[in-house]
Amino acid sequence: MPLTSDASPRTLHIAAALLLNPQGQTLLVRKRGTTAFMQPGGKIEAGEEPVHALARELEEELGLHIDPAQAQFLGEFSAPAANEPGFVVYAQIFQLTIAVDVCPAAEIEEVIWVDPATDPAVELAPLTRERILPFYRRSLSALA
Repeated sequence: MPLTSDASPRTLHIAAALLLNPQGQTLLVRKRGTTAFMQPGGKIEAGEEPVHALARELEEELGLHIDPAQAQFLGEFSAPAANEPGFVVYAQIFQLTIAVDVCPAAEIEEVIWVDPATDPAVELAPLTRERILPFYRRSLSALA
């Protein structure tokens, strides 16, 4: 369902991915001119379904073609925006497992694969650090 327009103008609505590889690592990206790593994804355009926004952003940013039907919806999360002071990012998060190489494109300067069960030795965006990685770690603990 598309997000409605009654949200505060200081809220950024995005779709983002917990992208996993066969080794269980998750992909993080860093935008050009910034320092924090975060989940790949981006803003949802008016009238766009979140999963389709994610597919579009992954293709633009990483050259990655995904089947939206394969994206598993994990939930909605919010946190202070990493690169827009005074804004809150409201994210719809989807999990995907991929077994292909990705290369930074568009505004993405760097990509890294990290073990989601540990704290990577890089600066993380608040959404990644405070919401997505802890959520995923809890799900891993529940499976153990």
